[in-house]
Amino acid sequence: MIYNFDEKINRKGTNCTKYDGLKKKFGYEDLKPLWVADMDFKTPSFINDEIIKATKNSLYGYSVDSDELYESIISWQKNRHSWEIEKKNIYMINGVVPAYSACIEAFSDIGDEVIVQTPIYPPLVNCVNTNKRKVVINELKEENGYYTMDLEDLKSKITKKTKILALCSPHNPVGRVWSKKELEDLSDICIENNITIVCDEIHSDITFKKFIPLASISPKIADITITLNSAGKTFNIAGLNCAYAISKNPKLLNTFKTIAIKREINSINFFGFIATKAAYENGGDFVDQLKEYLKENIEFTKEYLEENAPKIDFMLPEATYLLWLNFKKTELKHKEIEHKLLTQSKVALNDGESFGINGNSYFRLNVALRKEELKLALDDISKSFQ
Repeated sequence: MIYNFDEKINRKGTNCTKYDGLKKKFGYEDLKPLWVADMDFKTPSFINDEIIKATKNSLYGYSVDSDELYESIISWQKNRHSWEIEKKNIYMINGVVPAYSACIEAFSDIGDEVIVQTPIYPPLVNCVNTNKRKVVINELKEENGYYTMDLEDLKSKITKKTKILALCSPHNPVGRVWSKKELEDLSDICIENNITIVCDEIHSDITFKKFIPLASISPKIADITITLNSAGKTFNIAGLNCAYAISKNPKLLNTFKTIAIKREINSINFFGFIATKAAYENGGDFVDQLKEYLKENIEFTKEYLEENAPKIDFMLPEATYLLWLNFKKTELKHKEIEHKLLTQSKVALNDGESFGINGNSYFRLNVALRKEELKLALDDISKSFQ
């Protein structure tokens, strides 16, 4: 089947955060929304058809998971990422961010330290603060737009109170797919210092080079790792609130389960189970075509900006549909860049400073939309930053 990613879909007036939340977030309604990390592509029919079938009874009571759901997750991880897991390693939860917050409570105490590698997806910092733990910043190193881990800085910041390292893999917003060597070196430090790695792999299916699940590398790494994932980003079903945690360490997983139950995050949306199972059973070809379309949009954006707005730059991402735009060559202050984007370009991008102090002069752009709409947005951006 050929999937049509150029189909026009009207999301306005559907209680869609990306469109209907513009006024609340940015103060303007007449913006082109290239911010929230979801896609302006229709959820594929093999998911929609299963949801419609489930509505036939017209009864939406409490739901229970099934062996088939677990088998779909197990099969997907094996076939797409060569990671062998079992049902006993998986625990279903209603979202990656709620699960991450639960992990902070599970694996540390109030006042303990959690290391985050900025620039980073904002909830990975926010959840540390709301759980009354201390955020320890380990900034990524950037050279000509390419980011790597600063492991010497990491080692210098570890104390006896450092309990957790939050890893974003693939990384949001810089788009890195960490190499096996990078993951091994990072894990060796954590093993040596008895630090639990909470690994967010929600973008693992949208990669343009080989992705390696952290816990698949070795038993000793798996022993300190809890992985959080979901089909939500890959298949545009984030609103159905279905995710899962994986750990091959029974003690680690059971500790997490205790907090997940306490927080009531183990009750899954009725349609979330159905959509996740359908996605993982039937979604391989869809994902392959999706990645090709996204790659074309990314390359188009790169070429367009080089020709029409050379003061805006970004490194081609190794994963995700999110571009980490660098506006430093404009020599404008961060707030001036933001103002021009909102009032002249009329586009809504994610503010780079929300990802950390090293996000100054950066803004995150989402290219998961029709090429025609992407070009219109780039036209308006380039006119303001020539």
